[in-house]
Amino acid sequence: MKSTKYIANYRHLAGATVIFLSNFAWAGIPVQQWTQASGARVSLVESPAIPMVDVQIDFDAGGRRDPAGQVGLAAMTAGQISNGVLAVPGAPARDENALSEAWADLGASFGASAGTDRMSFTLRSLTYPDLLGRAVALAAQQIGAPAFAQAEWLRDRERVKAALKEANTRPATQAQRAFDKAVFGDHPYGRETTEASLMRIGTDDMRTLYARLIAPCRAVVSIVGAVTRAQADAMAAQLLSRLPTGATSPAAAASTSAPTPAACAPLPTVPEVAPLAAPQELRLPFNSAQAHVLIGQPGYKRDDPDYFALTVGNYILGGGGFVSRLTAEVREKRGLSYSVYSYFAPGLHAGAFAVGLQTRPDQATQAVQVARDVLQKFVSEGPTPAELKAAKDYFSGSFALRIDTNQKLLGNISNMAWNHLPIDYLDTWTQQVEKVTVADIRAAFSRKLQPGKMVTVVVGGE
Repeated sequence: MKSTKYIANYRHLAGATVIFLSNFAWAGIPVQQWTQASGARVSLVESPAIPMVDVQIDFDAGGRRDPAGQVGLAAMTAGQISNGVLAVPGAPARDENALSEAWADLGASFGASAGTDRMSFTLRSLTYPDLLGRAVALAAQQIGAPAFAQAEWLRDRERVKAALKEANTRPATQAQRAFDKAVFGDHPYGRETTEASLMRIGTDDMRTLYARLIAPCRAVVSIVGAVTRAQADAMAAQLLSRLPTGATSPAAAASTSAPTPAACAPLPTVPEVAPLAAPQELRLPFNSAQAHVLIGQPGYKRDDPDYFALTVGNYILGGGGFVSRLTAEVREKRGLSYSVYSYFAPGLHAGAFAVGLQTRPDQATQAVQVARDVLQKFVSEGPTPAELKAAKDYFSGSFALRIDTNQKLLGNISNMAWNHLPIDYLDTWTQQVEKVTVADIRAAFSRKLQPGKMVTVVVGGE
């Protein structure tokens, strides 16, 4: 077996090395997709340049599935995955220290996290035969047999509570919290983790969530690296092998016909984000040198056909940094803010659209008005042809940087699989950008944004 020192050094080199996946931008990215008998959907890109593999496994188990009174349950559950595992056939129980040492000895890494929509598990390992099998086995144990130990959770809960208290002293936190609540209302996207909600979360709740949502038939597995399809299929099956399979529908469980992909019992439908009916302005006093401003509304879902027009248009409006229109008007011409930006955050539901900036409290009213004026004009008129050409040049020229490492490519592949995007999505990215017209952007922004009904939050000043 390779020495631990050699493995650690090789990991450092591999993590810092560009893998030249940008060649795929011109040759086409060969994405392979299939569904296993368990129901798990698998996507693979073979990348043999270095002996390494990156894996991401996603489940519909993010914050949108949190019970209303236990906001933060998904995130806290994911945070406990590395705090220990139960014993399984062929592998002993391990506490968090033993787990950390085991991963260090393998020169591999494993992580778990939960966002708004999904809970994700990630594995990175060298593909040497004497390492990869052990790394996959350990990851399978961690995914399938987390301990959810009470002592570790009580300790970590105090850490999270302390972090929340510290965050609440910052005006940016107060601004984002007020903005999310006003934009999303009672939708899960607008709920916040609080000390009270943390106190309602126990390890039994984590086990319940896990048993209900984390099953092979709900898994979306994305793999990029120096493995073949046969190896990837075996890896995916092993990684999910210690999960219970009881989430399948009664009809699928009763079937005695030839093996077909298992079907999960459907999860409850999460309501869509409601559009705003009227404008709302919130000015919250805060003793800070800068006023924090957010202006926005619900945006769009990730599978919206206007995605490319909105992405290109937002780069021109405020997503392009110092070359954006908001920067030109708010910063360069008037000196009202060092930084001003806009973004869309699409998800399984309509994520937020927001314009954000910081300014002196005595300039906040003027800065808000200028930002609103810029937004209103952009929605009604769209970009100029020169702005559109510059945006297209940027996206076309920078596309290779989106896929120039295994991890970046993995992020794109998992995004495709999670959002059911076409298998040639990356191959046609630049063509889709080039097809966008001024009229497309104007129409898309007019459909999605209503400047007269947006939420405005200003935190800072008297």
